[in-house]
Amino acid sequence: MTGQNRTPTADGRDHDPGRTPGTTGTTGTTGRGRAGDGARRPEPIRFFGTTWVEHDGGYAWRRAAVAVGALTAALAGAFALRLGYQGLAIAKVGGLVNAIVVAGVAVCTALAFRRTWEGFVRRGESTGEGTTGDGRSERSAQNLMLIGFIGVLLAWSLRALQEAPGEKLHREEYERG
Repeated sequence: MTGQNRTPTADGRDHDPGRTPGTTGTTGTTGRGRAGDGARRPEPIRFFGTTWVEHDGGYAWRRAAVAVGALTAALAGAFALRLGYQGLAIAKVGGLVNAIVVAGVAVCTALAFRRTWEGFVRRGESTGEGTTGDGRSERSAQNLMLIGFIGVLLAWSLRALQEAPGEKLHREEYERG
């Protein structure tokens, strides 16, 4: 039975070892309380947990850390891509191949940025969560996101300057009940 073995976590919140992360209560759904108690429970956001509801528990520090961390990772990724491009230059593969590689990475980065940014404000195909599409299109999107990882990281960094990434979507769903 859940609820009886609660222990406080480092940020002072209760941790229920009988509860599956990302769910609330025994119903196994997010945004709803335990069966019978009628309380709404917020869905946790990656890196923020449920601190986005009241902007407590180090919310501002977490936003700053996500913004700086994602930007740092994007810069490191750009450096790694530069090393790869220099490898192509050393191999003397030709201008056409260099142009195709640069254009491909740039397009994937732009698409990954847009897809990630849209995923912060609405659910659906752009978030990759709960889609009913076929597996091939999802795998294709995963490949696009992998190649355009810098766009994903930049989207996380820029969104963290405004709010917790995905907070607007989660807040709308939470307030709707």
